[in-house]
Amino acid sequence: MSSDFETYEQDFSTLTAEITNKVGRIPKLSGEEKTQLVLNVDKQLEEVRELLEQMDLEVREIPVQSRAMYSTRLRSYKQEMEKLDKDFKRSRIAYSDEVRTELLGEDAASSEGQRAHLLDNTEKLERSSRRLAAGYQIAVETEQVGQEILSNLHTDREKIQRSRDRLRETDANLGKSSRILTAMLRRIIQNRILVFVLGAILLLVVVLAIFLKLRGR
Repeated sequence: MSSDFETYEQDFSTLTAEITNKVGRIPKLSGEEKTQLVLNVDKQLEEVRELLEQMDLEVREIPVQSRAMYSTRLRSYKQEMEKLDKDFKRSRIAYSDEVRTELLGEDAASSEGQRAHLLDNTEKLERSSRRLAAGYQIAVETEQVGQEILSNLHTDREKIQRSRDRLRETDANLGKSSRILTAMLRRIIQNRILVFVLGAILLLVVVLAIFLKLRGR
């Protein structure tokens, strides 16, 4: 998964470098060439947004222990994207002002302050929306991490329980084996005693028989 993320990073770096260069050129151009460049940058910014979405999906698939590093990198890329958006909007406003001034003359220039104020308010709303989205994303990631931790704890608990069950079973088997060995040892001892007693009786009979035979003579 991390290799895919790094591939997206390379594509992101290439695209953002191209966009930065083109955004800086927009105010210096005019006419159809400027219009085409604006459209081209707008398309590339959409590609960058799609790349960030793919990177976001990749980060969610990375294991929890490695996710923090990639999440930090992704946040920095999103901040870079916000700056590019802002720079592009400024260049588009400058471009729109120029076109409108050419078409309408001095009447268009009188509304520049209003448009600047509107842009400022729009940027504030966008920043607030991004903060809300980031907060929601953090909450979702926190919930996912919590669920994974609970799942791991549950799995560990089951493993410990199975180990305890196996230990109890082993202990029971050892106890049973010990009782069997004790019984076998007891029988061996009893058999030896019985053999010893029989041997003693047999010896006594032989001795008695010899004694009686000698006495009869």
